[in-house]
Amino acid sequence: MPDKIIKSDEEWRQELDPLTYEVTRNHGTERAFTNDDFPKDPGTFRCACCGAALFDQETKYDSGSGWPSFYAPLDQDAVGLSEDTSHFMRRTEVHCARCEAHLGHVFPDGPQPTGLRYCMNGVALRFEPEA
Repeated sequence: MPDKIIKSDEEWRQELDPLTYEVTRNHGTERAFTNDDFPKDPGTFRCACCGAALFDQETKYDSGSGWPSFYAPLDQDAVGLSEDTSHFMRRTEVHCARCEAHLGHVFPDGPQPTGLRYCMNGVALRFEPEA
């Protein structure tokens, strides 16, 4: 993983649109079924803030949740995990290991081979088709 990216709140505000800023920098959540319109072609899902490679199209699946879901990150070191106790719940938050952008949450109800569901905010990801 490349060096950490650290920017001021004002720098992030200037670089990101309001919804992407709210989700990735303030730990927000987009409404379900609003940002899962990514192509089905081979490619890589990258962090919307720093461009780090996070997920591969091959691990994406339709969970029915309304958010892009993956059963594994591209590399375990690409994402970080932390406990999220907001909204009177206990969940595992997923963030970009490079820039700390909030991506979504991971749940233990996904398909094999991992049994995990990385439930991501679509606005936190950018799709890059395979060259």
